[in-house]
Amino acid sequence: MTITISTHESIKEIPASEWDAFIGSPFVSHAFLRILEDAKCVGGDTGWIPVYIVARDEEQTFLGALPFFLKLNSSGEFVFDWSWADAAQNAGIAYYPKGLVASPFSPVPGERLLTKVGDWETKAALIEGVLEVMVQMGLSSVHFNFLRTPDLEALEKASIPIREGIQYHWYNIDPGGAPYETYDAYLAAFRSKRRANLRRERRKLKEQGVCTQVLLGDEITEEHSSKIFAFYLDTVNKFHWGRQYLNETFFQMARCELKDQLHFVFALLDDEIYAGAFNLYDEERLYGRYWGCSKDIDYTHFEVCMYTPIEWCIEKGIQVFEPGAGGEHKFERGFTPTRTYSAHVLRHPGLNRAVVESLDFEKKRLVDKLAMFRKQSPLKTPGF
Repeated sequence: MTITISTHESIKEIPASEWDAFIGSPFVSHAFLRILEDAKCVGGDTGWIPVYIVARDEEQTFLGALPFFLKLNSSGEFVFDWSWADAAQNAGIAYYPKGLVASPFSPVPGERLLTKVGDWETKAALIEGVLEVMVQMGLSSVHFNFLRTPDLEALEKASIPIREGIQYHWYNIDPGGAPYETYDAYLAAFRSKRRANLRRERRKLKEQGVCTQVLLGDEITEEHSSKIFAFYLDTVNKFHWGRQYLNETFFQMARCELKDQLHFVFALLDDEIYAGAFNLYDEERLYGRYWGCSKDIDYTHFEVCMYTPIEWCIEKGIQVFEPGAGGEHKFERGFTPTRTYSAHVLRHPGLNRAVVESLDFEKKRLVDKLAMFRKQSPLKTPGF
């Protein structure tokens, strides 16, 4: 079979029925990527220039695709390569532009080589194709961020160096291997001191009159989306490292275009919303993304971003809750340290060699960190 590769400057050049044929994660869906384009969160001067890559056979049948971006900076990626960029600059090597296979602003593991399950030939062709685009466009490198197992295996077969990291995911599996039946059953899995702390944090909020609500799909109004955007901005502006990647247009379009996957959690005091979280979900997973508040009330973040979503996952039979990047405080509340994977190709031999050496060092540190977590787990039976 002859596989041809083409590039596209807009997701709208590719039929949604083709693009969505082989995906599961909402973060690489045609709708999600189109909203980012239409809201002007990618393209223009954002530093994210779409160059979607498509594979077809001799009869122009769609075989697969890549969510590929020309990057003019390293913002919004969450697999941090700032030190690599600095090293390149110090050595007089141009690091930008570079190429990135990822979902913009979304540190969420998912499909990157979008193909039919088991179609290793197309996966290999997509990898070869993106490396050819790297050379043709004069890019310093190509990076594949937040990979799941089939794509990871394909990239390992292509001898592309793999980088490992950690996120904290919640798994709906009790010590006996079955889903939790109730939130109390989940709490019973904790050591007594940690269990008491979790109960105290929820109780303190209730004593102040705080309650939470989960809204899905058509329950979410334009006003709700405006509040979530305001909370998102509050968090961005609260920290010196905060960066605004999204605008209100994105949140309002998501309310309409992603409504079947939209999951909002709000905290209310005296019947007024003062905090909220923007999440997406599918049949198996809940994905925590953005949160913020207009009042600082102790334990609100834990309730809105962890406890209420976990309770909802147990009720709905959701298997995994991925609350986003960072935060060892999640580990203390029952989230399991989970390896994440990315892959990196750098054209300059010296820079590539230095990066590979740094990856080996990172992997050794990761093993030590996971061993430490096992010893310090708040759960009676650590699930890792």
